[in-house]
Amino acid sequence: MQTTSHILMIRPVNFSFNAETATNNAFQVAGNDSGAQERALQEFDNFVKILLDNGVDVTVINDTPDPYTPDSIFPNNWISFHDDGTICLYPMFALNRRLERKPGVIEIISEKFNVKNKIDFSYYEQKDLFLEGTGSMVLDRENKIAYACLSPRTDIKVLKVFCDHMGYKPVAFDAVDAKGNAIYHTNVMMCVADKYIVICLESLPRKREKDEVISVIKNSGKEIIEISLEQMNHFAGNMLQVNNNEDEKLLVMSTQAYESLSERQIKKLSAYNKIVHSSLTTIETNGGGSARCMMAEVHLKEM
Repeated sequence: MQTTSHILMIRPVNFSFNAETATNNAFQVAGNDSGAQERALQEFDNFVKILLDNGVDVTVINDTPDPYTPDSIFPNNWISFHDDGTICLYPMFALNRRLERKPGVIEIISEKFNVKNKIDFSYYEQKDLFLEGTGSMVLDRENKIAYACLSPRTDIKVLKVFCDHMGYKPVAFDAVDAKGNAIYHTNVMMCVADKYIVICLESLPRKREKDEVISVIKNSGKEIIEISLEQMNHFAGNMLQVNNNEDEKLLVMSTQAYESLSERQIKKLSAYNKIVHSSLTTIETNGGGSARCMMAEVHLKEM
């Protein structure tokens, strides 16, 4: 299935502006981290409550103060969970983000879900090659397609290795922001749901690649719902469709993302699923990631 009702989230203890990731994350804003941990914690707790109130199963794991991991609130970059029982670990660009691969997280997940296999791609860090999980890739799990915009954090070689191991077809392309800089993660410019894909086609500068992406999406049977570069800058691409305990589909995003959408876009998305949003301003500003980045969807079977 494309969606799951099980979500892993990491409750932060040292959230702050991360200078190591800011080198290629244009969504981060320096100088806005005063009191960031306290505000981020409140935003995190409010977000979890909204998900729980809507019937989503959330496994919350408290981060540890040591080692120092300011971006631990974004677990989907270093780990992914698959319905065949596989856990994948990924090579991370920033040195302090590599420390997020804490064994205790996997141990807690393994107590609740059936883990059959672990594939560790993190050794590519030794070659300065990176693939930051479902930030670097946006997966169409049903059609086994891995969409990926290439960047310093998303290497084509590692992408192909992942696809070979997991049986996915890679669809790689370049994507840039309004200033022509490479977009650091694919999941800020597109979201794959069960019957549609939200995507900022305006960010694809090469016509051949844009045409290929459009063709692949259409051949997968999903509707294209386009967002603008301006909406992408408000994290409108950083959404995740999930199930709740009544098998109802929910599209989860930040309040900033929701407020950037037009009435027509909201109407179209609402026809497919209920929209759920939460204010994540501090996390978005300092971390350069939003709602989708905070949720690692668990497709493992429960014990």
